[in-house]
Amino acid sequence: MMRSLHTLRRLPGNLLVLAACTAAPAVLAAQQPAPARSGAAATPAPAAAPAPREQFVDGIAAVVNKDVITLREVDVAAGRATAELKQRGIQVPPQDILRRQVLQNLIMDRLQRQEADRLGIRVNDQQVDRAIESIAARNNIPVAQMRAEIEKSGVPWDQYRQSLSNEIRMNRLRQRTVDSTIVITDAEVDAFLKDQERNPAAAAAARAPAPGQAAQPAPAPAQSGPVQIALAQILVRVPEGSTPDQVAALRKKAEDLLARIKQGGDFASLAAAESDGPEALQGGVMGARPLEGWPDLFIKAVGSLQQGQVSGLVQSGNGFHILKVLDRSGGAPARPAAPPQQQAPVAPQPGAGMPARQGPVQVTQTHARHILIKTSTVMSDDQARQRLEQIRQRIVNGGASFADMARQYSQDANAPQGGDLGWVNPGEMVPPFEQAMNALPVGGISQPVMSPFGWHLIQVEERREHDVSDELQRMQARQILFERRAEPAFEDWLAQLRNEAYIDNRLEKQSRMEENAR
Repeated sequence: MMRSLHTLRRLPGNLLVLAACTAAPAVLAAQQPAPARSGAAATPAPAAAPAPREQFVDGIAAVVNKDVITLREVDVAAGRATAELKQRGIQVPPQDILRRQVLQNLIMDRLQRQEADRLGIRVNDQQVDRAIESIAARNNIPVAQMRAEIEKSGVPWDQYRQSLSNEIRMNRLRQRTVDSTIVITDAEVDAFLKDQERNPAAAAAARAPAPGQAAQPAPAPAQSGPVQIALAQILVRVPEGSTPDQVAALRKKAEDLLARIKQGGDFASLAAAESDGPEALQGGVMGARPLEGWPDLFIKAVGSLQQGQVSGLVQSGNGFHILKVLDRSGGAPARPAAPPQQQAPVAPQPGAGMPARQGPVQVTQTHARHILIKTSTVMSDDQARQRLEQIRQRIVNGGASFADMARQYSQDANAPQGGDLGWVNPGEMVPPFEQAMNALPVGGISQPVMSPFGWHLIQVEERREHDVSDELQRMQARQILFERRAEPAFEDWLAQLRNEAYIDNRLEKQSRMEENAR
């Protein structure tokens, strides 16, 4: 389904953030461990247990399905992680732990790349160019200046482009496999709005202003604006199929970590050394968002916490979480906040969960149809585009109607309805789709358009000016509900991807064998 209130929201908007994510080769070379750091070389293995040495004779750290991760890859990534941790002032874990953390990240990255390959998700130079132009525009600088700033930071331009390309590709994978499967029903929206009406005091703080808008002045601190919160986590993962004894042992590990934090242990350093979360080597930092954009379990755990405070244990389907509030801004402390809506001509009002209506809100709606061809290992970008060009030619020449071609060829859920999307509001579609749709006259048919979901032909049937006050309120509620589910759904998808894969983690095997040998 092409409707999307989230689009490319995970694409980094700050060029300096992106630059910091890509280390310079000189730094990596300086940080690469010497071969003697291999566990078998560092401590001679007993004669009865020579296996650890044999595990690494071929330089393989792990096998992921049919792909190999080499020790060199691990050491290069460990060098990068060491440099980044030092830059952030986070204590670098012992080398064996650092390599283990790095390898876990490399395994998950390899699994996602394999899935992107399977689905035919690719990113070309033109897409990277457009992303760079967009980032430069958001930072209000020319592309040339952006490039100079990145290279000044020590990151080669080609390396930056490759990092950005990987980010775009993984974002498209997430949209295709996870975001597009999250369905918020009308009944759920109705229930959310009714709950807002029943609890207006809490709902007042649960609303964030739209981008570029300021919340209305509050008459009292208890009714001040929304809450934006930044969190870090330490995750003790509970593997699927764990026995009760294993779960109890992992809970004990999480409790011990929590006790160390309460006794003054550094949260970021413990996260880097002990967390099973993908953000472990960033000190556990998960980022900032309005409070209601976090999963429900997190909202309940940190809703009353102030900046710098740490939650108790939070148990989810993935394991045990310890959360720290890194920053809290806006609104009265300890009140939930919801993510900003994308289209919000009405500013939020104190005392109401959703923006109060201030007269009609007129927008231009477009009634559109589309035909979607998804890419895969058997359908490349070029093949999908060529097929749509052929379909378009048949429609333009009068040999077939758009609706009939959609029923026959479209791979979207609305194909039986002739690809009919109904009336589309501004901001409902992903940007490439919406830009192409808005450029069409009534009755026009686009050239093939690529989005994160595949390739499209778009037809505009009619346009109208429409009062969308009610729709905006429902769209905002739908966005809040989506944000609550998106991250847990992505974590579940990653866990499933890992559980279904063949993974031979030789670094982990060596570590266990050396411990047993002691």
